[in-house]
Amino acid sequence: MPAKPFIDLSTIDFDNLIVDRDGIYALNPHRHEFMLLDGIVHMSPEKKVIVGYRDVKEDEFWIRGHIPGRPLFPGVLMIEAAAQLVSYFALRLQDRTDFLGFAGVTDVKFRGTVTVGDRLVMLGKMLELRDRRCVGDTQGYVNGQQVYQGRIIGMWL
Repeated sequence: MPAKPFIDLSTIDFDNLIVDRDGIYALNPHRHEFMLLDGIVHMSPEKKVIVGYRDVKEDEFWIRGHIPGRPLFPGVLMIEAAAQLVSYFALRLQDRTDFLGFAGVTDVKFRGTVTVGDRLVMLGKMLELRDRRCVGDTQGYVNGQQVYQGRIIGMWL
């Protein structure tokens, strides 16, 4: 059974972009094909919750090879998008500029598919922010249905 969303998605105004792509990647070092977030629409430092999204387009680099004729957004890219979301949030909450590297992932479950034309809504909830590492639970939704969940672990390098 899917975990309950960290926040009621019906309360999020997806027309109210609070951080655009340029703002995300002013902190996150990813570039080119690995800029996997398109925007952030909610941040609550008090509740340690963040909401962002990725609009899956028909010209993505993985389309040709990840199930020709039926392209599916790869699960590993869902994990990467989730890691970028909690990484951005950790950098903002800690007001740090050093590199937050990927240190692990646990409890991942894929519950549905993400295809061309979908908006993958990513939720993050920070569980731990320490000097050496941070941990965040993450969830992904398409059309209100959970398609992904997992715990992301990062280490400051």
